[in-house]
Amino acid sequence: MDKFELQKLRDLPIEGVAERLGFQVKMHKCLCPFHDDHHASMSFSVRRNSFRCFVCGTSGGSIDLVMKYLRKDFINACRWLADEHNVILTEYKPKEDRPPKPFDAKRYERLFEHQLLNEEAKKFLFDERKIDPRVVRWCRLTSWKDKQGVPWLQTPYYDREGKLIGIQNRNLNWSKDQEPQGGHEVPRFRFPQGSECGIYNQPVLNLLKPGETLYITEGCSDCWAMLSAGHKAIAIPSATLLKHKDAELLETLNLKLGTKFGMYPDNDVPGERLFIQLKEMLPSLVRHQLPPGCKDYSDYYQSLHTP
Repeated sequence: MDKFELQKLRDLPIEGVAERLGFQVKMHKCLCPFHDDHHASMSFSVRRNSFRCFVCGTSGGSIDLVMKYLRKDFINACRWLADEHNVILTEYKPKEDRPPKPFDAKRYERLFEHQLLNEEAKKFLFDERKIDPRVVRWCRLTSWKDKQGVPWLQTPYYDREGKLIGIQNRNLNWSKDQEPQGGHEVPRFRFPQGSECGIYNQPVLNLLKPGETLYITEGCSDCWAMLSAGHKAIAIPSATLLKHKDAELLETLNLKLGTKFGMYPDNDVPGERLFIQLKEMLPSLVRHQLPPGCKDYSDYYQSLHTP
């Protein structure tokens, strides 16, 4: 990863990272997991975006916290952060004396002309996620296996005009407790160099009718579930990564078409924080409540379609 990608990870809100790790943060403090703590001695500095335990002395930033708590090396801690917060990392680091190459759409377009789903992809999409086959066709999802036999689900990103602008490769074998392979974990997501994976499912914007509701979801899986439920939906990587021009595009829909926006925030503190951030960008955004026991909309959708 290059220095700009690394800075994105270091800039992730330290308290949000702690909450993703399972810490109960209250008033910028929590119990320190690195010693037998009973008095919430770990403190978080929002201004410095860092943590420090005033008993055992453990301190650092977002990456340090993941390395120490999950006992990962630097590279795998960065990958974990990127996976958990939808930060795009390039597959390889370009040479310092050469500018990054733009996304080569022509190289990848043919991959989505004929959708081929391996057994792992079918199980993930249809058996586990209960996604409507029509949605899979609309989104042009396909799959492949690498030389190590790892199955990947390929998700294309198109702009509003239907131009391929990026690809997300999802590791279908990935799990939070997976064992490292060859000394390193196979990442949860991979993106070809130059991929612009901002707003997902932009072509649906062309189908909006005046006054219709567009749902904003927190990832591709939630978007597929929302589409399968019969709603028009897009997905974003995160509020912090949503470009200003993309936010303006969405608000323009509200002004010109009277488009209404809806969202089912994930049932956790980061999900609530994301909704608040988006509400500041899109004042017309309406919050919908997930039922108790459902962590996100995909989970809710699955509960409705599981006997």
